[in-house]
Amino acid sequence: MAKSNKKDKNADADGTVNICRNRRALHDYDILDRIECGIVLVGTEVKSLRDGHANLEDAYGRIDDSEVWLIGAEIPEYAFGNRLNHKPKRTR
Repeated sequence: MAKSNKKDKNADADGTVNICRNRRALHDYDILDRIECGIVLVGTEVKSLRDGHANLEDAYGRIDDSEVWLIGAEIPEYAFGNRLNHKPKRTR
């Protein structure tokens, strides 16, 4: 079969793909400033996110010693992970 030329429906104009978005925060709060930053993940977290599993409903960021920590975000365990699977609600 030929490859489809359709763009990913979640892709932005610059080609980036949003895996998870907290729409409720945009509705309930006035967002004054946005900060884009990286996040350190373990392998099974990445695989779980690629499958489209994440929950930012109760998540928030905290600044501690000039670092931003993501607290309360839930990335469920990877279905095919083994005993080295990650903790779903760990601080990132």
